[in-house]
Amino acid sequence: EVSEMSEKSKQNVAHGLAWSYYIGYLKIVLPRVKKSMEEYSRANPNVLACSETWKLHILVPLSCDIYDDLEKADSNIQYLTDLTETILTRAGIKKRVYKHSLYTIRDKDNKLWHCAVEYATPLQSLYAMSQDECAAFSREDRLEQAKLFYRTLEEILKGSKECAGTYRLIAYEESGEVEPHFLSREILWHLWQQHHEEYAVCEGNHLHAPSTTLNSTELNLQISTSDLPQPLRSDCF
Repeated sequence: EVSEMSEKSKQNVAHGLAWSYYIGYLKIVLPRVKKSMEEYSRANPNVLACSETWKLHILVPLSCDIYDDLEKADSNIQYLTDLTETILTRAGIKKRVYKHSLYTIRDKDNKLWHCAVEYATPLQSLYAMSQDECAAFSREDRLEQAKLFYRTLEEILKGSKECAGTYRLIAYEESGEVEPHFLSREILWHLWQQHHEEYAVCEGNHLHAPSTTLNSTELNLQISTSDLPQPLRSDCF
């Protein structure tokens, strides 16, 4: 009965996607990110000068609108290179390749910043579901699920010792106005904050995020504890 209620309210969708994303991808690749960036930094010391940004920056647009090519999303974002590949045999796939792309982000003063960045790919599934009549998934459902996905993923990663200090979640809600450099501005704010985190802690400064950057407090879904997704029955295993 609990499973049926959760399915009807679609709460298990985002919950399942977040766990699948973590178990099937992030838990595999994140522990290797710093090593890959360290290797690249040794060969290119002027590119990744700030070790605070040696993380995978994961974009979480609440609209679930994802570009396959980041350069088309924002001309201030340019592909630079790929980091060292991780090759594993997994689920019957021989030599499966996992890799991350390194990008150059240009700010308003033409200063170049560099980071590994990619979208949270499960959001593509949420978007596709909202476009498919069979899923009976409205835009409102999609927004609530995107918020729940972010909050669930954030909690999972916070509890993961293997992934500590290897990622940066960038959740944002796009404004209604057309801003050609909206995405680069969001990423740059997070890069700037990481550059200055140590200074801010020492001096007691408080950095303020742009209005479109969201945190878990702002993503409060007003869902009661009893309505949260529940684990499926496991007594048959």
